[in-house]
Amino acid sequence: MTDPRLLKHADILVNYSTDIQPGDRVVIESTTAAEPMLEALIERILARGGYPYLITKLPREDAIFYQHAGEAQLIQTPEFLKLAYETFEARIRLHSLTDTKHLSKVDPEKQALHARAMSPILSTQMQRGLSRDLKWCTTLYPTQAYADEAGMSLEAYKDFIYGTMHADTDDPVSYWEQVKAEQAEYVKMFEGRDKVVLRGPNVDLRLSVKGRKFVNACGLNNMPDGEIFTGPVENSVHGWVRFTYPSIYEGRVVENIELEFVEGRVLHAKAKKNQDFLLRMLDTDAGARFVGEFAIGLNFEIDRFTGNILFDEKIGGSFHMALGAGYPETGSQNKSQIHWDMICDLRKDSEINVDGQVVYKNGKFVA
Repeated sequence: MTDPRLLKHADILVNYSTDIQPGDRVVIESTTAAEPMLEALIERILARGGYPYLITKLPREDAIFYQHAGEAQLIQTPEFLKLAYETFEARIRLHSLTDTKHLSKVDPEKQALHARAMSPILSTQMQRGLSRDLKWCTTLYPTQAYADEAGMSLEAYKDFIYGTMHADTDDPVSYWEQVKAEQAEYVKMFEGRDKVVLRGPNVDLRLSVKGRKFVNACGLNNMPDGEIFTGPVENSVHGWVRFTYPSIYEGRVVENIELEFVEGRVLHAKAKKNQDFLLRMLDTDAGARFVGEFAIGLNFEIDRFTGNILFDEKIGGSFHMALGAGYPETGSQNKSQIHWDMICDLRKDSEINVDGQVVYKNGKFVA
């Protein structure tokens, strides 16, 4: 019997996140491990009058690709995917790995080469997503590998992830509409402001959001969701931060990252694990050392680190920054082939100050 929460998850994606309309062409990216969810999505897209198109991979296909691909293949932009991003009306991506460490031994230079090939697709997603010409949403299908990464049984992990989405409730769409209204109030604390200062045991950082827009992330582009974010003024980030959670990028786990910023740029960087990988990624291109995103996590159903950025960046009481590409809708002008989120806990002895006023203390907004 199909888990009813899986069906609710599919309902949220089709009826709310991407709001499929008659005639919409929908590319679904996934591995074959997510077959039950793929079936549920196809049924619902067809019921709404849309046209589902699958681009599926084997669970370990990327590892095989990096092992055997030559330079010409690494730098080739996937043509079918590029066409879908440029012309289709919607995209749903299901993370569905059966081995979360399958890329851990891949040559970082190969990953950097292929990142350049994928950058036109990322750029198209951001540009068309700005106007909702492309309605895109990224989510996760629970596998044993993700459960193992989070230190849970598969059943406990399913309970956790469906709880973060509210797919275990009668009317999850109403819940996400309520989140939208609540987070709109937090956005107002930053609108029209300039200087943001973060202080705590793991951060002493200042940045400017002058002229930038904060986005209310309430379940359209990610599921689960629950954050507000912007692209800070590129040359304004100054100070130091130690990211309290491991940072995972392209299958590599980098621990205890510390960054020092001067005039917006990462001047010094170190890590206790995989520092060489961190430094290589910082040198990917000119934009990789600048911050494309500054965000505050607001989903308090996500109360633990799971090793998956889709959930971890929304941990209630945290903030995260992404090095690299920024989202055009925020006003960010930073361009890069990478977008790497790094998370810092703010729940103890920490605060956020906006233009001299404390708006956030020890993990929560204050009136």
